[in-house]
Amino acid sequence: MSNPHVLLETSQGDILLELFPDSAPESVANFLGYVDDGHYDGTIFHRVVRGFVIQGGGFDRRLSKLETRGPVRNESRNGLSNRHGAIALARGPETDSARDEFFINAADNPELDWQDDSDEWAGYAVFGRVVEGLEVVKKINWKVVKAQPGFPELPQETVSIISASRFE
Repeated sequence: MSNPHVLLETSQGDILLELFPDSAPESVANFLGYVDDGHYDGTIFHRVVRGFVIQGGGFDRRLSKLETRGPVRNESRNGLSNRHGAIALARGPETDSARDEFFINAADNPELDWQDDSDEWAGYAVFGRVVEGLEVVKKINWKVVKAQPGFPELPQETVSIISASRFE
């Protein structure tokens, strides 16, 4: 059986994702739940850090936080790495606090992985990868940002997710 795929139609172009349910079952189920609910439609990439990540999924164009389901268990010990093009769940300071927000790595970011020698650093759970559209990720990652209260790395030009849907 092939892995599920999700198409993110953005204002900058399409990004096709392959998800890894065998390695990150809770993270994939969480993400697909939001996709199936239409949660990501009309959201924005609210955090763009050049040469690092693009992050989105949690805010609408008015910068209003969307309602979410409960948090999921952090699956960062699954052996997948925050490499260029990998998609991972964003989370707060608490290890198991990921909900709807995700980020796509715009570079290799192994420092975001769980570290074998650390009981303190939990890392970020990778649950898939970009299979088409890395040029779109790069285009978004090179957007000029402006600081706004609560959004220090907000793209000056709004970058929206028009729709997110399963792709067969």
